[in-house]
Amino acid sequence: MQASHLLAIAAAGSVGALARHLLVTAVQAAWPGTAWAIAAVNLVGCFGFGVCFGLGSGRWSPVVAAAVLVGFFGAFTTFSSFAAECHAQLLARQWGQLLANLLLQNVIGIAALAAGVGLGKMAAGST
Repeated sequence: MQASHLLAIAAAGSVGALARHLLVTAVQAAWPGTAWAIAAVNLVGCFGFGVCFGLGSGRWSPVVAAAVLVGFFGAFTTFSSFAAECHAQLLARQWGQLLANLLLQNVIGIAALAAGVGLGKMAAGST
């Protein structure tokens, strides 16, 4: 991968991370104590990824596409990439792959998080 690709991804990623933080902060201020902030990021990210993918397909240079889709939306929310992958599997009627992807990333992902929390607490000497 060329340095221009990496720099574009890094620059757009920093903007995506800031956008995520600002949206989470705004939603938490509007609805404190709810899970709406992460839901808002995921839904806005999916919609924005879809719009940009639709606009950019075959029109944007590989560097611009990587910056927007991988850099910005990758830092804003990886859920949009997950949703795009599931959508592609749905369109291709790859039912087994779609089901495996949904189970792996959701069910096993939550189990992996719980295992990581447990391991981290053990390593830190707390229970």
